[in-house]
Amino acid sequence: MIDIRIRTAVPDDAENVLAFWREAAEGTSITDDVDGVTRLVRRDPQALLLAESDGRLVGSVIAGYDGWRCSLYRLAVLPSYRRRGVATALLEAAERRFLAVEGRRGDAMVLESNERAHRAWSAAGYRREDHWRRWVKPLTRT
Repeated sequence: MIDIRIRTAVPDDAENVLAFWREAAEGTSITDDVDGVTRLVRRDPQALLLAESDGRLVGSVIAGYDGWRCSLYRLAVLPSYRRRGVATALLEAAERRFLAVEGRRGDAMVLESNERAHRAWSAAGYRREDHWRRWVKPLTRT
């Protein structure tokens, strides 16, 4: 394990987070823009957790809570920092957040094709539920 600091993001982190996700995360999202990240942070200031080592952003996870569900998104770690405890520390921080708001279960969004992520989530105690499928519809303003 390396020396890392976990903190919540602030709106000014948006551009740095987006650059980090381009390097460390699998896939992209319709909300991958400055407006999307700053809106998340303003709406739920505790949701976007960042891991830093020597002032460098090395990991992230979104730990969203809507009063009903504890949802995990964008668990990402810089490739050169993987397998060094960063994801574990982020998930522990997310789970502490969920327990503090009396959450009952963490649900993680994980890309089907990301085998490395499957192993990481499994190692952290999460299990795949094959009887659920995600249904999506991108929303646009007209």
